[in-house]
Amino acid sequence: MNIRNFSIIAHIDHGKSTLADRFLEITGTVPKEKLKPQLLDSLALERERGITIKLAPVRLKYVIGGVEYILNLIDTPGHVDFSYEVSRALVAVEGAILLVDATQGIQAQTLAHGLAALEQNLTLIPVINKIDLPNADIVGTKKQLGETFGFDDREILLVSAKTGQGAEELLKAIVERIPPPKSATVERGRDVRRPVGVNLFHPKGGNIFRALIFDSFFDSYKGVIAEIRVMDGEIPKIGSSIKFLGTKAEGQVLEMGYFAPQLTPTVQLQAGEIGYIATGVKQPDLVRVGDTISTDLGVEPLPGYKQVKPMVYVGLYPINQDEYHEIKEALEKFRLNDPAFIYELEHSKALGAGFRCGFLGLLHAEIVQERLSEEFGADLIATTPSVQYLVDDVILTNPSSLTTFHSIKEPWVKLKIFVPQEYIGSVMELVSEKRGGFLNMQHFGIQVELTYEMPLSEMVTDFYDRLKSVSSGFASLDWEFLDFRGVDAIRVDILVAGEKVDALSQIVVREKAESLGRRMVEKLKEVLPRQNFEVAIQASIGGKIIARETLPAYRKDVTAKLYGGDRTRKDKLLEKQKKGKKKMKMIGRVEIPQEAFLSILKS
Repeated sequence: MNIRNFSIIAHIDHGKSTLADRFLEITGTVPKEKLKPQLLDSLALERERGITIKLAPVRLKYVIGGVEYILNLIDTPGHVDFSYEVSRALVAVEGAILLVDATQGIQAQTLAHGLAALEQNLTLIPVINKIDLPNADIVGTKKQLGETFGFDDREILLVSAKTGQGAEELLKAIVERIPPPKSATVERGRDVRRPVGVNLFHPKGGNIFRALIFDSFFDSYKGVIAEIRVMDGEIPKIGSSIKFLGTKAEGQVLEMGYFAPQLTPTVQLQAGEIGYIATGVKQPDLVRVGDTISTDLGVEPLPGYKQVKPMVYVGLYPINQDEYHEIKEALEKFRLNDPAFIYELEHSKALGAGFRCGFLGLLHAEIVQERLSEEFGADLIATTPSVQYLVDDVILTNPSSLTTFHSIKEPWVKLKIFVPQEYIGSVMELVSEKRGGFLNMQHFGIQVELTYEMPLSEMVTDFYDRLKSVSSGFASLDWEFLDFRGVDAIRVDILVAGEKVDALSQIVVREKAESLGRRMVEKLKEVLPRQNFEVAIQASIGGKIIARETLPAYRKDVTAKLYGGDRTRKDKLLEKQKKGKKKMKMIGRVEIPQEAFLSILKS
């Protein structure tokens, strides 16, 4: 009865992590001298960029009227590319704080995460943050919350996460409004976890133990550490055997505990609590997010999570091929920490052995590459981002493997853009340029929600950057996959000295193929080092060359050593050089250096 499990959900940069800091300070979870801004953002990359990338659980102890309450908080990211982190956090809690910036009002992810929480039948506490700022529009934001979610003015709390104003009242509201956890056997409204009426008692007597894995990471001494919400019973004592119902693997309780926010061992965790188990399992793929941990394989597993589907694909290749196996091991361990990331092995003629990796979006792809570099020391080259295509009803993720086909379909998404009214025209112009189709417009005070459908391939280029540019940084977006639709698309290949560079192949709409090919060959001419012979750089569609640039030969002055004599001596040397260049052009191969690849792929 004295446990409350809740998340903080909001759009990016609305103050979730700062509010979590105030909770840590008020409850004394972290001593004041050790408190630093955005404490729960523990990754170096999170602190460097100022955004939350990973969900972060922490246990707070709060006393009201002489009664101690345990508040399990899960802080969540706010960017659309990390929405899977949010969905996993919501299944492990009973309530959520819906945080809205008073200066920006409701944004795309406010709406997306708020509706996701209501679908889980969670108790929402609406909170307006940044009320201390001079341009805070509290009345307008309250009106938006009322019109969008149906909240009453009296339900909405006002806080300043920076100064701490209103944070104490919010903690009291969490205890009063959010219900205590119930066992997964008890129906909770539209309970997403369990059907009712299944016998969950062990044949030998006593309530069985079941826990949901909502996150995990690897420890070289303790094996996979599973972050869990205990749904039924209690974790068996240290040394006991545990089973993973999805993979049928077996582990051992080496340690259990909670987050304070560092790992803090304890002797007991029971139904309703959030904590961790050190499983001793050294094979990362045996412990999966969404799996159920129990002591008996015969027990019915918890529903877990909807399988996430990657939308953007990038080839990642080791710069040094000798590091291939170490990088493969790093990817296995990394996937534990980020289950939205997937990979499979692939081979490129130009870049050697590597991995075709799937991501939820471009920011997700960028963050994963940076984390692999910083946390695992993996030096990787990334190919051009692409999307899945449906070619003759077969899924294709690598453009270079597209050969003859009868029909090709591309993925379309439903796009919701929140933008102030004065930028409607420029945003509409941008989306129509990207082959988008208008669906609807809805007003939220001075904000407008524009709904479009658009090909995903147009989003994985420079769409997000240009959207921010045309809206002076005010636009925010949310999107979801719709379906696959037919498209007149072709593969553009790049040839260097007559050899196809498969890592630079792209599938593109026919009308844009020529301009893309021209841009690619012009860029390659700039970045490729000169050879001792002339090199042709071409863009082709099938057997037809659509663009060409010529990289001039590196010219060695073979006559420099002459110091007089007859003119025929000079001609003889020049003729010899000419023959040598001709022969070299026939048998010479152009090795594209890593720096040139990095330069062309970044552009």
